[in-house]
Formats: sequence, structure tokens, C-alpha cells
Amino acid sequence: VWAIQQYGFEAVIAPSFSDIFRNNCTKNGLAPVALALDAVEKIWAAIEADAATEIVIDMERLTVEMASINLTASFPMEPQNQHRFLNGLDDIGITMSHSDEIASFESTRPSWLTN
Repeated sequence: VWAIQQYGFEAVIAPSFSDIFRNNCTKNGLAPVALALDAVEKIWAAIEADAATEIVIDMERLTVEMASINLTASFPMEPQNQHRFLNGLDDIGITMSHSDEIASFESTRPSWLTN
């Protein structure tokens, strides 16, 4: 996943992903976009014809758009993963978003647990 990101990709489009690869992508900020095989083949053909072809991935609507071939395709994503991408969160960021609740919980622990 890191190598894909270091090459400059922000998403991977494929007909399917293994659970491990999809989870690694999500945890590291690389969007795994699963589309129907026919849509992937159309995208592939368009990119082979013109590598500069623009692909727009709309994380709010969960769609992929390619105006050059008049393609709009939907893809599934779990709501918590969509939230991660829309808000730029990793596991630490998600934990930090609950810092008030964590502090509240920690303040109720017996003192012998922290000493």
C-alpha cells in the first residue's frame, strides 16, 4: 500500500479486493474503489488510449466519473471508512476525536491505576 501511495496514487480501482488489502488501504488512506468488472474494463481501455484521462472519485456520493467516456459508476464503502476518507482520519485521528470521552473515563479511574 505504501509503495502505491509513494508512486502518487490516492485510490485503487478494481473489481474486488482481498479483506487484508482493503483494510490496509483504508488504514493508510488509500481508497479501495470496487467497481463492476465492465466499468473497470472501460476505465482501463480509456487510460490505455490516453494516460492523462481524468478520473474523479467522489467520496461523498461514492461514485467514479470519467467524462471522456461518459461513465458514472457507484461503489460500496462502509460508512466508517467513508468518514475516514472524507475527514482525513487514520486510527490515531479517530482515537483523538474521542479525547473528551477518554479524559472523562480516565478521571473516574481509581488513583492506584495511574500511579
